Amino acid sequence: MAKEYYLTTPLTSEDTRQLKSGDIVYISGIIYTARDAAHKRLVELLEKGEEFPFDIEGSVIYFVGPTPPKPGDPIGSAGPTTSYRMDSYSPTMLEYGSKGMIGKGRRSQEVKDACKIYDGIYFGATGGAGALLGKKIKSAEVIAYPELGPEAVRKLEVENFPVTVINDTYGNDLYQMGREMYEVKE
Repeated sequence: MAKEYYLTTPLTSEDTRQLKSGDIVYISGIIYTARDAAHKRLVELLEKGEEFPFDIEGSVIYFVGPTPPKPGDPIGSAGPTTSYRMDSYSPTMLEYGSKGMIGKGRRSQEVKDACKIYDGIYFGATGGAGALLGKKIKSAEVIAYPELGPEAVRKLEVENFPVTVINDTYGNDLYQMGREMYEVKE
């Protein structure tokens, strides 16, 4: 049975090991945005041992390209993007200390394996709810690659940002579990 958790970043292995696929988590604290173009650059920095734009240890990365904010708002609509485009980069991010990823859609076996090895979690955010998710973001600041526009790396302060555990540290996959519940057994 799914449980609810309220977690504050940065996350630890103790935080992630308690979570199971299907659990609902409300994240508060700092999360970072990055999509595929930013991930490519970030992984190159890690592999070269160059300075990283934020502390990767315990970080949560949100796969999002937000819309411009309305006057007085810190950010516009901030719905998740399809995660598989980050599959070639996510294992390296986890290896270097990141603990969580937020997006939508399935992940590769390599990402699921990396979650097991490095105590990582893949969280799903509700696609189509970008305006509502944006309301959980209290501040947003571009910290790297401003030339990427909406895909620049941002530091977001979030409060009770709602996500669901899709892939946990034990190799479980909520999408697969859902299919298995309804498959016809012969």
